[in-house]
Amino acid sequence: MTRIRAGRPEDVPAVLELLDDAVAWLVSLGRTDQWGTRPLSANPRRVALTEEQARDGELHLAVDGDLVVGVLGVGGATEYVPPAVEPELYVRLLVTRRAYAAKGVGSFLLDHARRLARERGVGLLRVDCFASEDRALVGYYERQGFTATDRFEVTLASGQVWQGQVLAQRLG
Repeated sequence: MTRIRAGRPEDVPAVLELLDDAVAWLVSLGRTDQWGTRPLSANPRRVALTEEQARDGELHLAVDGDLVVGVLGVGGATEYVPPAVEPELYVRLLVTRRAYAAKGVGSFLLDHARRLARERGVGLLRVDCFASEDRALVGYYERQGFTATDRFEVTLASGQVWQGQVLAQRLG
């Protein structure tokens, strides 16, 4: 049975493994414009961010027994998106183990994010994602009850322009 527990610093390798597996899966699909082709565990910035999230209590893990099957990272909005005009909880990371993707782990983690927001007295949950031409990931979040709001671009160190979409959900 899948349950959610707080992420700890010692969970960082498992989180990075899930991210690396997601990159490999995206590469196998030819979708290299989302997260590139290199393992995210080789990116010092990603490693540092993951370690920071674990230290700050911002990681929440979906686990099946001892196996980490999904990761939710929450906190404040990233610097590259338009700021919210009200208090919010921002989903900074959502990734699932491929073998569990069709088992609703992502939805389970987003439900947890909604609970966290309500517990904190926050009525707005936002997330951003890659805005591919087919809008596959945007569509996923829309099916989860989010509404697309702001589009944005980030120029990567490589010079590539990454297209993003912010989505928001009002919590009652």
